[in-house]
Formats: sequence, structure tokens, C-alpha cells
Amino acid sequence: MEIEARKKDHIRISLEKDVSYRKTTWLEWVELPHKAAPEIDPEDITMDTTFLGRRFTHPLIIESMTGGTLEAEKINRNLAEAASIFGVPMGVGSQRAGVVKPETAYTFRVARETGPDVFLIGNIGGSQLVEHGLEIAVKAVEMIDADALAIHLNPLQEIVQPDGRPRFRGLLTTLRKLRRELQIPIILKEIGAGISREVAGAAEDLYDAVDVAGSGGTNWTLIEMLRAGEVEHRDKVALAETFLEWGIPTAAAIMESRVVTRKYLVGSGGLRTGLDVARALALGANMAGMAHPFLEPATKSVDDVLEKLRRISEELRAAMFLTGSRTLEDLKRSPVVVRGPLLEWAVQRCPKHPKLYSWQKMKSKESTLSRRQKPKRSN
Repeated sequence: MEIEARKKDHIRISLEKDVSYRKTTWLEWVELPHKAAPEIDPEDITMDTTFLGRRFTHPLIIESMTGGTLEAEKINRNLAEAASIFGVPMGVGSQRAGVVKPETAYTFRVARETGPDVFLIGNIGGSQLVEHGLEIAVKAVEMIDADALAIHLNPLQEIVQPDGRPRFRGLLTTLRKLRRELQIPIILKEIGAGISREVAGAAEDLYDAVDVAGSGGTNWTLIEMLRAGEVEHRDKVALAETFLEWGIPTAAAIMESRVVTRKYLVGSGGLRTGLDVARALALGANMAGMAHPFLEPATKSVDDVLEKLRRISEELRAAMFLTGSRTLEDLKRSPVVVRGPLLEWAVQRCPKHPKLYSWQKMKSKESTLSRRQKPKRSN
């Protein structure tokens, strides 16, 4: 199946159907304790931050979405102009289409032409990097004069996709070679199934930032299942059905990655509001990424994208005000209560997470005191 047709399918299905996970991001299990006397006013709050050597007005990234088809040109143009005006980074969709079919490269390059000052993140798949070598990554960077390159890891999508090519053997070795070749930062990212502590830890010397892209938002397995159904690829439909809810929820993926890396951490995957952003940052993310919330606005106009960005900004400001956080660093240091399945996951998988460690110490102390106070049995 042609790449351009696949890109059209992705946009169409994402806009026309509910393609969300049934399970959630687990961010709803993260409570930010309310501070009734915040000792600040909303206008005292600053949300600017540094990411990969650049200063930005907000800890937000317009995540990679599309490219390689006519519809993508308008989307990327609107996103780039909005990113330039608002002062946030932006990613483009997988650029393999632009490398394989150079006549479609303009649908990616329009982002750079529209936003010459935008921090633009290129995008190539890990499986394509393994299969085609470093040249495909170099071409992706040159295509849009990228400020950073995202290597997306999507083994689940590749294996359920009707025309997928799941090639990941030797990926870390290839990434090590790419690290020596490129002069720009490398971002290791998932596309919706989450990055585990094992992957984030094993590859830490190969990336400058990790984008967890956990489950709970757009479900690419579902999208590929719907595509497979349209072409009557029954085996792929059946396989996708089995793995529809596979993945690490976003909140858990953030906590997992934070315990094994001190590199920049992007929390993404199903974030929809500024409160989601605040929760992600409080768990340890440096930036928050969003894609689907901007897709429909980007099909309309720059103003629609900007309206969405402003709303998220207002919600984040409100969350910071209600926790007494004057800066993002204050927010990251603020107390957090982790509950429910997220707590169960964290206790097993990341007990040394900074926001969990103090709780563990408290529980241990309580247990010790309880044993000491237990009355001795008489003979």
C-alpha cells in the first residue's frame, strides 16, 4: 500500500472516529493537593522553561502528527505558524514519506518555511533507521533543517499494520552510530504504547530527551485495525484486537523513565488539558506533549490552534495558582498524592521515584513503630 494513501487514512480515521484507548492515562490518579492560601496572584506566575538548549514560553510541545499527503501541508503550515507565535516547539510526522517520495517533501518543509524561528523536531522511525541506515535520518534532518530529531519506536503499530515492517534488531547499535553522525539532539519517543524504565535506562547515553508517549490517548493499534478491516486483512484485524489495550499508561511511563534518567523527559500520550500538563510535570516531566487536541483545529486555521494553546495555558496557570507554584520548578517540587492502580504500579516498578520514596519511608517508619508498640505476650 502506498505511503501517501496510508497517511490519508491516518488523518481521516483520526478525525472521523473515536480512536482512543478504553483505558486511561492514569493521570486521574495523580492528585495535586489544593493550597487554599497560595500566597501568589495568577499574574505572578511564569511558565517559561528551557528544553534542549532553547528557551520557550510554555512547557508544551506540539507533537508530531502528519506529512506526506496534500492534507498534511495545511495542517503543518497552521501548526508551525501557531508554534512560532506562541513560542513552543513543534514536531512533524514520520518523514519516511518525504524521503521515499521526494515530491511530497514540501508537506514537511512547509513547517520550516512558515516558521523559520520554530524549534522544529524531525521524525524518522526506528525500524526505518535499522532497515535503511543513517542516510534516511540525515535526509530527514536536511529536509526541514531540523533542530532535533525524534526516533519513534512503534513495534506494536508496525506488527499490526497491514503494510508494517517491524525491524528493530540492532537498533541500539544503529542509534549509537547516529549519535556520532548528527550534530543536533536526538529524542527517543514512543507513539502511544509508552517507554519503560528498561528502554529509557538502556539507551540513556544515546538520546538527549525521551518522550514517553504512553497509552490512554490515541490508539494507533485501533487505527491500524480499522485500516486492516477496510482492506479485509483479517489476520491483522485479529492480531490488533488482541492487543488493543496493550501499553504503559502515560502517568506510569513518566514515573518509570524518571527513576532511570536525568535527561529531559517529555510526558505525552492522552494529555488533553492544562491540568494534565501540571500532573505530568509534577510526576517528573520537563515538557508536556500533545497531538490530537491540535489536529482538528489545524485543519481549520491558525487562530483555532492558537485558541487551543491559550486554553491549555490558562488551565496550567490555574493549576499552578491553586498549588501555590510561582514557577514550573515550584510545581515540580510540589507535593503529589498517587492513588489507585498507578500507586500499585509505582510500588512495584519505581519505588525510588522522588514523589513515592518519601511515602515509602513513612510507611516503613509506621510499620516499625507498630512492631515496637505491639504488646509482648505473657508466658
